[in-house]
Amino acid sequence: MGNASIVLQRDRHLKWRAFDPLEWLLMVLCGVAIGGFSLTVLCDIVTRTIRHPWLWLQEATSLFFVYGCFIGMAVATRRADHLYLSAITESLGGTKRTLAETFNRLVVLACGLLMVTFGYTNFLHGFGSFRMPSLTPLAWWYLCVPVSGFFICLFAVEQLVNGWRNGFEGQPRSEIEKGFTI
Repeated sequence: MGNASIVLQRDRHLKWRAFDPLEWLLMVLCGVAIGGFSLTVLCDIVTRTIRHPWLWLQEATSLFFVYGCFIGMAVATRRADHLYLSAITESLGGTKRTLAETFNRLVVLACGLLMVTFGYTNFLHGFGSFRMPSLTPLAWWYLCVPVSGFFICLFAVEQLVNGWRNGFEGQPRSEIEKGFTI
């Protein structure tokens, strides 16, 4: 990781440096999932074209896709890249901004808690269902839901605590960044 930080300076006031390596690791895992997904789709197409399909590739593809999506949700929560109504909150200031930012992050925290609770239940029930042809329990596909929910909760709490301490207003987003947020 070196000295270079992947944390945008406009968001540093909402983040603890101790979680930076975790964000980096999650981003790497997301990249591995995207790469694995792309490679398995390519291999699936090639093996089907030459009439020697590897049936397990569809399982691997779906696993990479699911894990990539849920790990990506956790990373996006830390980076405040989605799940927030930034267009509304950025137009506010003072107490109104604090209330709106707090509300946004409490909603995200509630969603993360629901993911942990119901995702874990789903994970446990997944040992009774199996993927074909490998007979791998679906629980391993479901595991990413409570894990992602845990990280979403962790990052929402981090931003709440730091926002209350340091204020939610950081450096203004550039026009390019504004186009990519909700």
